[in-house]
Amino acid sequence: MITGRTLVYGILADPIAQVRTPAVMNRLFAEQGIDAVVVPFHLAATDLGAAWPAFSRLRSLGGLIVTVPHKAAVTALCDEVGTAARLVGAANAVRREADGRLRCEMFDGRGFVGGLAAQGIGPAGKRVLLLGAGGAAAAIAFALAEAGCARVTIANRTAAKAEDLAARVRHAFPDCDAGVGPAEPDGHELVVNGTSLGLRPEDPLPLDAELLRPGMTVAEVVMVPERTALLDAAERRGCRVHLGHHMLDAQVRLLADFLVPASTADPAGAARTRQP
Repeated sequence: MITGRTLVYGILADPIAQVRTPAVMNRLFAEQGIDAVVVPFHLAATDLGAAWPAFSRLRSLGGLIVTVPHKAAVTALCDEVGTAARLVGAANAVRREADGRLRCEMFDGRGFVGGLAAQGIGPAGKRVLLLGAGGAAAAIAFALAEAGCARVTIANRTAAKAEDLAARVRHAFPDCDAGVGPAEPDGHELVVNGTSLGLRPEDPLPLDAELLRPGMTVAEVVMVPERTALLDAAERRGCRVHLGHHMLDAQVRLLADFLVPASTADPAGAARTRQP
């Protein structure tokens, strides 16, 4: 039930029809008795700057969840940038403080690693091929390195972007062999599609599926469709597949703890704990 006191959260995306976050977050809010709602805000990248000033002034706006193509851009617009968002250079959550300041943070990486763990996949010691170097991919690179991956090879259309990300990961986690390479999975145990390829039926595969081998795990960040062409091809090649929604499922509580005001109580009356 939406009331005059309901906190509104928007999810920024373009396109937006594929997002699962409103359904997942609203179910959590209902279960926890939180008077809040997540609604879609379909906003083109070219319109982000024009819309941004309104977000700090909307007093019933609790914050924003951010996805493609806005994750990197919002960090330059926010008043405060959290530790993970600063490290990654992108954010997927923005909290509106009581005074209108906007603070952002990134949870994709922790969510992705948490999703792996929930499915019994431990990244420690593994060699990972990461496809992409955008906001979600960068967050995943840092989180995999933090989780103890032996090697993270970044394959991206723009080599300079991949080189920059690899250098930043090595600087933050010297024990991880982070580097740049082609989109060839040979020698890797885990392949991660960190691009948006797969959202549309006409999208090409992010790599040549014929190069996949049985025993590899192929993971997605694309959530809709649930079974992308890459996952179908990987399964045909004898790979284990890991669905995109596991990343969101693992970070729902992280997002709620960051976004919802600490003064909001759960059904048991306990005050919520906010992530810094």
